Order: sequence, then C-alpha cells, then structure tokens
Amino acid sequence: MTDTTSIKHPAALTDRDFTGAEEPFALFAEWFAEAVKSEPSDPNAMALATVDADGLPDLRMVLMKGYDSEGFVFYSHIASSKGRQLAANPKAALLFHWKSLRRQVRIRGNVSPVTEAEADAYFATRPKQAQIGAWASKQSQPLESRFAFEQAIALVAAKHIVGEVPRPPGWSGWRIAPAQFEFWHDRPFRLHDRIEFRRERPDQAWSKTRLYP
Repeated sequence: MTDTTSIKHPAALTDRDFTGAEEPFALFAEWFAEAVKSEPSDPNAMALATVDADGLPDLRMVLMKGYDSEGFVFYSHIASSKGRQLAANPKAALLFHWKSLRRQVRIRGNVSPVTEAEADAYFATRPKQAQIGAWASKQSQPLESRFAFEQAIALVAAKHIVGEVPRPPGWSGWRIAPAQFEFWHDRPFRLHDRIEFRRERPDQAWSKTRLYP
C-alpha cells in the first residue's frame, strides 16, 4: 500500500524550501522572516552551546543581534561564563526553535570577537537602562543580594544622568561563522524533514544532504 495521504503535513514544503535551496544563509533568511511574523516573542532567541575547561557542555539562551554571510552575532560580557569558555575554546553551536512554525535550525562553527567599532555601534542602540545595567553587572559572578545589585545600578545611573553611556571595556560581542547548518521541519508521526549543509572552509561551496529523521 503506497497511500501517504495520512502523513502529509498541512504546511507542505515547496521547491524553494528545502529541496531547491543550495545556500543555507538564504534559506535561513526566508525562515527567519517568517518567524518574525509568527513568533509571539523573541524570534531571534537562540540557544548557545559552549564547553568548559573540563569539556562539559554549557547551554543558555541569548539573542541574535545580527547575521550575514560572515556569521551570527550576539553580545555579552567577556568575563561571563560563556565569554571565558569561548576565549579558551572558540567553537560553538546554536539552535533556533520556532514553535509556531514547527521548525528549528542548528548551526555549528568557529567563533571570533566582533570589532570594537561593531561593539560600540550596537551598544549605542541599547536602551539607556540596559546600558547602565551592563556597567553594574559583574556577569556570572556571585551576587550577595538583589538589593546589592540595585545599589550598583543606582550608582552607575547617578554618574550618567545626562549624556551618552559609553560601552564598558568588558562588554563586547562574538560572531559564529557556520561550518554546518541543519534545517528541520516537523512532520506527523515523527517523519520529519532534515537538510544538512556543510563546508570545511569559508571559500568552499556548501554540500547538501537530506537526513533521516
């Protein structure tokens, strides 16, 4: 029996979706544009995986603040756990999960710091209260109490009542340059669609493989 009507997905893939895509950044751009329209909160949220000095994986959610053919960018404190881990082992994995679209994208690659100019430009776009918080927070360090943090915020705010808040010297960003993408699309009965793109070097063409779910 070859009837597959019962396992067809209501949002069928098109030639422009998986099977016709030859370049993962363009496919990501299409999916992300759809996620911006459909996700109720933070379509740019992504899980960031790093490893510590013992090789133990570490995972947290961060916000993607930009992407292009060079990679995916996020910002944080250099002295945070992820900052220290990336300094010691500049490799990472990302995961975007858009539940409203029943899709996810996995990305793996090498990591490099953004330029000082890029970090300055992005920091200048943050709300002033967030800028003040970046100065007050000793990210990932032990905190005595919430009150102690609020006091630190108040002290920084008093110094910057007027004028611009400069970027803290320990606050910057990173760019993950993908060597691998995997695009996953939900299907009934766990018969999902998966497409993987790989390349060894940025100057190479991408290879594409369909994977079993």
